[in-house]
Amino acid sequence: MSLAPITLKRSLAPLLAIAALAQAPAAQAAQARNCVAPADLTDTMIYVMPIAYDAARVACAGQFNNQSFFAGQGERFIGSFRARQNGAWPGAFRTLKLALAEQNGNASKNDIDLLAMAQSLPEASLRPFVDGLVGQMIAKEIKPSSCGKIERGMELVSPLPVENVAGLMGFVLELVDLGNPAICPADLPKKKR
Repeated sequence: MSLAPITLKRSLAPLLAIAALAQAPAAQAAQARNCVAPADLTDTMIYVMPIAYDAARVACAGQFNNQSFFAGQGERFIGSFRARQNGAWPGAFRTLKLALAEQNGNASKNDIDLLAMAQSLPEASLRPFVDGLVGQMIAKEIKPSSCGKIERGMELVSPLPVENVAGLMGFVLELVDLGNPAICPADLPKKKR
């Protein structure tokens, strides 16, 4: 592995933390459809962005001044994601179930069956639990030295529409090849004959 991918992964750690819902042990190649659909990954990014923003705002509270992007434009930027969070929940929930199914497939007999627990709870009851857990996971990954990078990244993507920001984040995750679970290949247009 060259130095560039290592540096890329380190500098994208906050973005990678946003994908916490999609983390689980890698799927086996024989299970080709056990992958996150690109549309569900986009929904997951849309859903998680407000949670990640809130976690970054708390973790970086002493790092920003009154002139910062977070202080001046952050709430307006993240408001577009908050407005779409309910609509993105089904795709994020499918991603969560896939990640839990993969984790369950690799669990020992003594491990808690999180998939069964998630499927037994009404989705409305599960959402606050997921939000709290993901927020804690993201906040734990944010170091004070990365606060400026997080703010810079948000400011750079802030002019883009929500779908583009979420799609771009999903694309970055494809590039760093997390594979936990795998991301389904996007359907490319077929060549005309």
